Amino acid sequence: MYFMLPLIMFVCGLLVFSFNYDHFLITLLSLEYIVLSLFWFIFMYMLISMFDMFFMMLILTMWVCEAVLGLSLLVSLIRGYGNDYFLSFNLLQC
Repeated sequence: MYFMLPLIMFVCGLLVFSFNYDHFLITLLSLEYIVLSLFWFIFMYMLISMFDMFFMMLILTMWVCEAVLGLSLLVSLIRGYGNDYFLSFNLLQC
């Protein structure tokens, strides 16, 4: 049962990512939810297999950098356009 929970989390994150694409913030949050489910799955696999946890720290560092990049992109989009709707971005104005 514990191995199925990260898989269910992953599928739910993919469904939210697929169907809620109006706001950029919801898209980023669903991607972080997917990353959290992958982190939990890899952590359980490494815990059962008795692997070294140094690899987990490396993966976690990369995922934090990815999250900071998405957050900085969100802040720059809100400052530039005033909201985070995907439909309000007009690329022809550039």
